[in-house]
Amino acid sequence: MRSAFTACFFLLMAVTSKAQYQDAIVGKWLSADGDGKVEIYKKGDKYYGKLVWLKEPNEDNGTPKVDDENPDASKRSTPLMGLVILKNFTFEDGFWQNGTIYDPKNGKTYKCEMWMDGKNTLRIRGYVAFLHRTESWTRSN
Repeated sequence: MRSAFTACFFLLMAVTSKAQYQDAIVGKWLSADGDGKVEIYKKGDKYYGKLVWLKEPNEDNGTPKVDDENPDASKRSTPLMGLVILKNFTFEDGFWQNGTIYDPKNGKTYKCEMWMDGKNTLRIRGYVAFLHRTESWTRSN
């Protein structure tokens, strides 16, 4: 009886631990260049991230910066603040994958995967064909 209880306890702990780990990326992250913060959140069983802070949020004339590099002309007047740049990530085997990252600096969307490197570092890898670029984001308040 005691061994059955112990086995159930450890199984429950393993399931709870996995659920907690898959949500480890939820929160605010400072980009590698320090120019922006992205808030990652969970919606259903997928993860998304939106811009919540910009080092320089306004143009020289005081108007908010917009997504002027977007290839879709109808979206070029969308403010950068609040723009969802991480989309449709699922968690599997320690990675958040099958998602995309949008770079408002050049208007391009890339396939992307993410993983934790310690408690406060998020590694982001974007792909173009077989080429990739990886950067580190730091947990922020």
